[in-house]
Amino acid sequence: MADQRAETDRIVAGVDGSDSSKQALRWAVRQAELTGGAVLAVTAWDYPQFHGALGRLPPSRSDEAALEGRTREDLARVVEETVGAQPPVEVRAEVQYGTPASVLLRAAPDASLLVVGSRGLGGFAGLMPGSVAQHCAHHAACPVVVFREGQ
Repeated sequence: MADQRAETDRIVAGVDGSDSSKQALRWAVRQAELTGGAVLAVTAWDYPQFHGALGRLPPSRSDEAALEGRTREDLARVVEETVGAQPPVEVRAEVQYGTPASVLLRAAPDASLLVVGSRGLGGFAGLMPGSVAQHCAHHAACPVVVFREGQ
């Protein structure tokens, strides 16, 4: 029974270093405290759009390792800055290869919640969620909580 609860109360938080993603992570930790759950902080890494000359050369293994390693370091730093070195619940950090929306959806099929930030667009268009948040809200198998920048 305890194993079922731990799996049910897993909250996935998308973290990209933006203020809204930090707010989402803080909220996810507070929610996990209330439910006795745990948080999985997830970020994505991908190759730069124009990798190599004209974007056609495959990356070397060292490039791949460097990109993933840098992303892992950035995520660990942001998680610690946001929720501290000793958060009140279990917070695991995970880096996956792919686009942000696909990585978040792959991480959350059995989660109780998916929590993301949304930078969206400025001005009037800022009333709309960003593309990743919108994609997650439309396609996630679990409820999605979206935090907008500046709220």
